[in-house]
Amino acid sequence: MIRLIGYFFGIGAFMVLGIAAAAAIYLGHVTKDLPDYEVLNSYAPPVTTRVHAGNGALMAEYARERRLYLPIQAIPDRVKAAFISAEDKNFYQHPGVDITGLARAIAVNLQNFGSGRRPVGASTITQQVAKNFLLTADQTIDRKVKEAILSFRIEQAYSKDRILELYLNEIFFGLNSYGIAGAALTYFDKSVTELTVAEAAYLAALPKGPANYHPFRKEAAAIERRDWVVDRMVENGYVTKSDGEEAKKQPLGVTLRRGGSHLFASEYFAEEVRRQIIQRYGDNALYEGGLSVRTSLDPRMQVEARRALQNALVSYDERRGFHGPMKAIEIGGDWGEPLGKLPALSDIPEWKLAVVLAVDDRGVDIGIQPEKDTAGKIGPDRVTGHIAAKAMQWAYRSSTGDRRSARSPEGVLGPGDVVYVEPTDVEGDYRLRQPPKVQGGLVAMDPQTGRVLAMAGGFSYGQSEFNRATQAMRQPGSSFKPFVYAAALDNGYTPASVILDAPFELVTGGQVWRPENYGGGSAGPSTLRLGIEKSRNLMTVRLANDMGMNLVAEYAERFGIYDKMLPVLAMSLGSGETTVLRMVSAYAVLANGGKQIKPSMIDRIQDRYGKTIFRHEERTCDNCNAAEWESQEEPVLTDNREQVLDPMTAYQITSMMEGVVTRGTAAGKIKLDRPVAGKTGTTNDEKDAWFVGYTPDLVAGLYLGFDDPAPLGRGATGGGLAAPVFNDFMQAALQGTRPVKFVVPEGMSLIPVNRKTGMAAGEGDPDTIIEAFKPGTGPADSFSVIGGADQYVPPEEILKASPQANEAINSGGSGLF
Repeated sequence: MIRLIGYFFGIGAFMVLGIAAAAAIYLGHVTKDLPDYEVLNSYAPPVTTRVHAGNGALMAEYARERRLYLPIQAIPDRVKAAFISAEDKNFYQHPGVDITGLARAIAVNLQNFGSGRRPVGASTITQQVAKNFLLTADQTIDRKVKEAILSFRIEQAYSKDRILELYLNEIFFGLNSYGIAGAALTYFDKSVTELTVAEAAYLAALPKGPANYHPFRKEAAAIERRDWVVDRMVENGYVTKSDGEEAKKQPLGVTLRRGGSHLFASEYFAEEVRRQIIQRYGDNALYEGGLSVRTSLDPRMQVEARRALQNALVSYDERRGFHGPMKAIEIGGDWGEPLGKLPALSDIPEWKLAVVLAVDDRGVDIGIQPEKDTAGKIGPDRVTGHIAAKAMQWAYRSSTGDRRSARSPEGVLGPGDVVYVEPTDVEGDYRLRQPPKVQGGLVAMDPQTGRVLAMAGGFSYGQSEFNRATQAMRQPGSSFKPFVYAAALDNGYTPASVILDAPFELVTGGQVWRPENYGGGSAGPSTLRLGIEKSRNLMTVRLANDMGMNLVAEYAERFGIYDKMLPVLAMSLGSGETTVLRMVSAYAVLANGGKQIKPSMIDRIQDRYGKTIFRHEERTCDNCNAAEWESQEEPVLTDNREQVLDPMTAYQITSMMEGVVTRGTAAGKIKLDRPVAGKTGTTNDEKDAWFVGYTPDLVAGLYLGFDDPAPLGRGATGGGLAAPVFNDFMQAALQGTRPVKFVVPEGMSLIPVNRKTGMAAGEGDPDTIIEAFKPGTGPADSFSVIGGADQYVPPEEILKASPQANEAINSGGSGLF
């Protein structure tokens, strides 16, 4: 018997050893290619890049996976409790694998075998970390064994808090949100610290299957699962029974966070910043790098820029007439359904889509596009309103459609027509609107730093994402002339130098080029000041011809208007193509006294760890980091920017452009409580209308024109169309700021001269102006005309100009040249 027992014992021992050997061989095979769990030390998941305005307000977020990494210390206990209760209640007790939980799951699955129910899992949070970070999602025995082994090793290498931190920042919650911080923002538009017990419980329910608990498509299942998690929190002692019951009474309360831009009116600005970051660092840095971008945007100024440009575009467009309805729909049944499906301009919330329900000579009855809930479903409410005939007079008095002869609303709109409307101050009353065909771009900049403070790239980003402030290449027209004159003033000419304003011909390649002044005519010999104030083309061409276009091209490139300018005379009149941003940057150099600036929309970029990787401010300060105050001198910023223009020249051209505003082509259009300089621009056939101008501390410029260049109409000049927009914007942008005067550089002489001849003004001369001269220069002693060699000037023109000119000729002066 003993021998038999020994025999069976030997067989048993042999089998155990065989099984152990087989297990060892299997485990050796499985573990030989296990991934290195130490990579968890350098975990750097894709993180959302966030773009902020100058005041810190969130502008936009960019990510392939919406995730914000949060350290475990920043996650509230109630949130951690929700996930532990839902996923792994013994998380803080087990060594990586929950043996009791595993046994329970096996028993339940055996009991449910053949019932068709989904098998119950027993993966711990540690096992999910091992699977999500180090393994594939294959449902195989090998993978489960590897997962268990790695879980034991991870538990030995890392603290429980570190493991939970990795888990909460990695898991997928649906709707492209990853990690608890991203999920809180996506589902509830709030930070993790603001989550209630009910909200935390719902988020904890999602990792099992986000699609199964969708907040709108599977709302009942979502609430049921949330309540289950709340019950587990109560059961595990994390929440009191009364608080748990209160949490289960709450609605799901999901408020989806909007995508794209989060700051009103900032879409064009944010999109330009996005392009610049990709150009600088690449796609992955933007969408996965977790950058923190601080821009130069001034939110208040941005709203005013958008408003001023939009108002101008709408006003011009309405004067051109009604384009017709946007669309036509059936209104026999529920008009709200087909109307609700139409896309509206999302970035112009004050405008609403509406369908015409009835029309007569007194006005139009309309139905307003219904609101949609957070799930995108069209709401049940139907709001109606009325457009009075007076509120749409512009449409039927200047209709450009087939109903040109319309004299009442009945001739313009019919039932089923879809149009845009805007509410008036009277409840239920609306005015007719239409997205304009004309477009434009506006930029505002700090001239001292080059920081772009506001940018409007068109009427509506929802209508067109093309940014006309930075992407549209347009002819600047006469707004380019100040740089021709700046080149002259920097090279021996003075504001009082006289140029011949008379017909000019240039023969090139068998072709005769005959530029003309706007409106025709000529004024004879005139000063540089008058040439820029009245925007004389003929004078500008003669001046450029006298200097040489190579010099003009050099200055245009120095100011950054063109990268390489063709040195032909037509370019002196602004026939080349550039952008609004480049023109505003060039004018900023004039405004700041000739210092080169680099236009920038980004002040600073930090990486995911807070390290600054880009800063626009390049000035240095050697003594700014003193440990304590020891009566030392105040630190001084070292301005290392290049001086691209003589400060005296910059003041001279500024003074001349002040004349543009007070008595030139923009006279009466600019009404500010401080000195302002600027220049109008009108291109051939009135295809574009420009105005660029500045005060000592703010530069702004804009153009209006069709995307496919076409005449704006006779009289549609920079002074008539663009200057009022500049004025409208600047009045709002500068409100509440202290007026500042342009600084006269030390050493300049202010001398009274005759406005027409540029010679020193005599006492009592009625046509006198104070002109700024550089040291060693002053009014001419004799009357001389630039450009007179190629054109005869009748003596009577000179004699009419001034008594001083008459005296100079009769006294044997040097005469004309």
